[in-house]
Amino acid sequence: MSNITAAITALGAYVPEFVLTNQLLETMVDTNDEWITTRTGIKERRILKEEGKGTSFMAIKASEDLIKKYNIDPKEIDLVIVATATPDMKAASTAAYTATQIGAVNAFSFDLEAACSSFLYGMSVASAYIQSKKYKKVLLVGADKNSSFINYKDRATCIIFGDGAGAVLFEPNDEGLGLQDELLRSDGSGREFLQATYGGSSYPINESTYAEGKHYVFQDGKTVFKNAVFNMA
Repeated sequence: MSNITAAITALGAYVPEFVLTNQLLETMVDTNDEWITTRTGIKERRILKEEGKGTSFMAIKASEDLIKKYNIDPKEIDLVIVATATPDMKAASTAAYTATQIGAVNAFSFDLEAACSSFLYGMSVASAYIQSKKYKKVLLVGADKNSSFINYKDRATCIIFGDGAGAVLFEPNDEGLGLQDELLRSDGSGREFLQATYGGSSYPINESTYAEGKHYVFQDGKTVFKNAVFNMA
């Protein structure tokens, strides 16, 4: 059995400039700072406002921050994973575009889409590749532009989600440092309580559904909260 573990050796991050505060949300929906803070702990969230910029923009920025701070040669990166629930588009891959833009020309890449669990699953995948000794440098980027899919008239979702990106570099470690263990589970039985129904293959988006706002994320907040507290905490 391999005694190699996957350790995080570099970090990078990016958040957009625009700050959406609880006070600003008070002018948009029926809510207030105290209600949001006591239930979520959130005071503000960042929003990517620039037209035509998506998840890849932030993924690239976070990766470049990592590369610059730790003097990483992007040509030595073996794999780029972008963990996201909000890829730039259905095709082509956000990860492939990110890898190209940061100069990781020798890496293969793919998106990993598992909603809020994307980054955790990405850590597991990155660790497995490192422990297999197949790759020595795996760049994992967690990035989401949630604001593209949030209805800012729905307080169940708009108070929670923001935009941003974080990047980590995994490398082999033989001193017992790094990712030690994991427990991953999935449960698809309650998907009706938290979903973005329209825009996929079952329910393609069209003018009518777009006008009705059915491409936005829907959340039954109370049900999701109870499930998270009792089954995930």
